[in-house]
Amino acid sequence: MQLFDTHAHIGLINEDPIEQLLIVQEAKQSDVKKVMSICNSLYDFFQVYENLKTANHVYHSIGVSPSEVINPGKDWALQIEEGSQKDRVVALGEIGLDYYRKFGNKDSQIELFIHQLELADQLELPVIIHNREAGEDILNILKDKLPPRGGVLHCYSEDWKYAQEALKLNLYISFAGNVTYRNARNLHDTAKNMPLDRILIETESPFMVPAQYRGKRNRPSYLGATAEFIAELREEPLEEVAEALYNNSLTFFGIKE
Repeated sequence: MQLFDTHAHIGLINEDPIEQLLIVQEAKQSDVKKVMSICNSLYDFFQVYENLKTANHVYHSIGVSPSEVINPGKDWALQIEEGSQKDRVVALGEIGLDYYRKFGNKDSQIELFIHQLELADQLELPVIIHNREAGEDILNILKDKLPPRGGVLHCYSEDWKYAQEALKLNLYISFAGNVTYRNARNLHDTAKNMPLDRILIETESPFMVPAQYRGKRNRPSYLGATAEFIAELREEPLEEVAEALYNNSLTFFGIKE
């Protein structure tokens, strides 16, 4: 079995460069053959990228998350353009809207989101989308601004009805460890009904730890628990589900093996 962790904040699990390498190597020993490293800020991106430069199974996404809207960084758009040319940088993100934390204000978040969607179009990259209590605005914006390479709604938290609307666009839906929680019935319903070829999985490390690891900080090596849960939920063989999820990830990120 081989898995692809499509969203892991390696820099938030541990700041030490050696520990970061150990974390992604540990993942490889747990059937997680590829990892997508995500950073909220451009400063963190360049730092983590250098730390993991020798880890050929780690891919990277570059972007400014809504948490950084007040201070996205000097010449942030130019930094994204330059950083996107680095080896194994295959997506723009995470970007999006977060009305729960109230970073900046809605208008400034929307402006930053749209600008980066337009950048992704220019750079011919898919986008990784953060949505927290902003579902309606996210979909309305994506209907006009989703770049040709499409996007993924990461750490999905909406219901099946919302997913049906999202699937009308060139979007994938990614489930994190919270899908394994007993009371996450909206997520169970969505994961069960989703077309398999539009699903990705992620750890969202160090957050959203699967139920069986409750009390621990999440890490890429725990991804198998989410794959197993989704296979059981869908009443489909784990090997077949895992292979589909892995291939979906390669397709979405445009990675050729």
